[in-house]
Amino acid sequence: MELPKFILGDNTDYPDAIFVIHTEFPMFIINLENDEVEWLEEFDDHDQKEIEAEAENYIREATEFYDREVARYEE
Repeated sequence: MELPKFILGDNTDYPDAIFVIHTEFPMFIINLENDEVEWLEEFDDHDQKEIEAEAENYIREATEFYDREVARYEE
């Protein structure tokens, strides 16, 4: 199965949370309510340095995806 790069998620136990799931490497879930990130994989030293350098870009992309999706719902 081919998945989209980002998926929106919600949960009634967390009514204020807005989850964006990143399905490509590095897989993570971000809660846009508080920018908390949960990484869904383990990293070796090389990957860890790359992730730290790119984390801001991943968060920006997730936020842009959410904004785009919300704009499409409002149309």
